[in-house]
Amino acid sequence: MVVEKDYAAPGKPGYVVRAEEGRRVLSTMRWGFPTRKPRKRPAREGELPFLYDWWTNARNMQSNMWKPWLMKAEHRCLVPFTRFSEPKATADRKAPGDTNWWFNVEDQAVPCFAGLWKVDQDHNRVYAFCTTEPNPLVAPKHPKAMPVILLAEDQERWLTAPVEEALTMLNAYPSQLMSVA
Repeated sequence: MVVEKDYAAPGKPGYVVRAEEGRRVLSTMRWGFPTRKPRKRPAREGELPFLYDWWTNARNMQSNMWKPWLMKAEHRCLVPFTRFSEPKATADRKAPGDTNWWFNVEDQAVPCFAGLWKVDQDHNRVYAFCTTEPNPLVAPKHPKAMPVILLAEDQERWLTAPVEEALTMLNAYPSQLMSVA
């Protein structure tokens, strides 16, 4: 599989695999669960009176922000990717434009993040991916969290399993199966 776009940005479309009537459907959804925030200045003509914050990472699964969507298997999704990035600290940057650490999954042609999706009143379908404690490869670069990368054999289970089983999949990917560029 080849992905045309090589970078996803919050609030912009990204690819998602979801279950629908027993089939797997690849579609695009907007990345991030939006929340409204007031503008710092009055809205100009044609502007909304508020702005959106895009919650792209589902971290605390007990939070009311994520729990309703985790509980229902039909609102879980796979977020295919080729590689993912975390921002570099200024001291680690070697040249202008060298702003990210890039991580690869070595044992899967098309790895997937564990994701959640919903229909939003203003943006149709939106998604976020789940995060967890970082593994030993990611932790020195980004100690706060890393995306939940599903083992290939867990991808189908993520879309169908009861919530108790789905929760057991929210772990860091084995660092020996990854590399950093």
